[in-house]
Amino acid sequence: MNRNTPGISAQEFQDRQARLVEYLQQRGLNGAVVFDNYYILYYTGFAFIPTERPVAFLINGRGDTALFVPRLESEHAKSHARVLRVDDYVEYPYKPHPMQILVHLLQELKIHTPFGADQDGYPWILGYRGAALSELTGAAPHKITAFIEDQMMIKSPEELNLIRESVKWSNLAHTLLQRYTRVGVTETEAAARASAEANRAMLDAIGPIYRSQNPFQEGPTAGYRGQIGRNAAIPHALASNLVFQPGDVLVSGAATPVWGYTSELERTMIIGQPNDAQKYLFDHMLTVQELAMNAIRPGVPCSDVDRAVRAYFEEHDLLRYWKHHVGHAIGLRYHEAPFLDIGDDTVIQPGMVFTVEPGLYASELGGFRHSDTVVVTEQGIERLTYYPRDLASLTILV
Repeated sequence: MNRNTPGISAQEFQDRQARLVEYLQQRGLNGAVVFDNYYILYYTGFAFIPTERPVAFLINGRGDTALFVPRLESEHAKSHARVLRVDDYVEYPYKPHPMQILVHLLQELKIHTPFGADQDGYPWILGYRGAALSELTGAAPHKITAFIEDQMMIKSPEELNLIRESVKWSNLAHTLLQRYTRVGVTETEAAARASAEANRAMLDAIGPIYRSQNPFQEGPTAGYRGQIGRNAAIPHALASNLVFQPGDVLVSGAATPVWGYTSELERTMIIGQPNDAQKYLFDHMLTVQELAMNAIRPGVPCSDVDRAVRAYFEEHDLLRYWKHHVGHAIGLRYHEAPFLDIGDDTVIQPGMVFTVEPGLYASELGGFRHSDTVVVTEQGIERLTYYPRDLASLTILV
């Protein structure tokens, strides 16, 4: 990547790796092996589609780094990974098995017990099978996942710039989605048209430098994922190609991966003039989202934010409409730790990025949920998403 284009700088990758080495040294570990594709992207800048072919990032106690990939990824890795060396193997399952080759690389880098890993071997995805690290090395690795997750929680200025870029194009995609949502149109038509036009506009503007670095999504997308009418009361519904009807409550979503980072924008919209029951739940949803945003402050446990929302629900007899916690962190993954949940006592810190999305769900009406992406500052939060939130702006006239 040209260093004059957006993205994460070489220096930041070096700093991330240095912090990992410091952690390993403090715990007397001789190195680490990392298999998770998002962790590998975080430490090396190498984005790939995870398959049954093992990929691993290795780092020893001196800070020497290597990427272990199948031969079909070798050129790709050498072009993008911020590591000292790239080692490849022929194929999976092949002979010898890739994990047996990985053990030799560990020995060459002097990564021996005790060492760390995010998991005890490559995960069993897409039919993969292979021996665990503990079987191959004779000892179970020390789990370092919590440290990696903690490191990823605090976003750097470079990461925040990419999330802001994601917000901008997601806002465009959602604007087009609302524009093309009309009675008689299917959700597929509206979503496909909005996503395609937003993607075309983005590529016209920044196409020569744009990188998705996401294995599952290229460019802006906006849609409803089946959350239409009464189905909007199902928070994680799936697209059904429903036809928009007068009176439908809609829960939308828009996101854009930029250099691996994403944001979340969701809105509740209504087709036609809202009735009193719809207004009632919409107004409570908007109020409780504002309450949650005001509760997010440095030094406050994540659990307290969820407690504040639950208290509001209890006070206004709304618990029967409750289905999930307030929100979650977001960055390289669309769901990251920590979580705005009564079970998560992680202390909120500046640089954390959250979605704030308390919802109300009535089976006879639909779902009412806005989601906004915010970053924690020294004083409170900065709202990164800026799409209109009021009912008048989100009413689609018939």
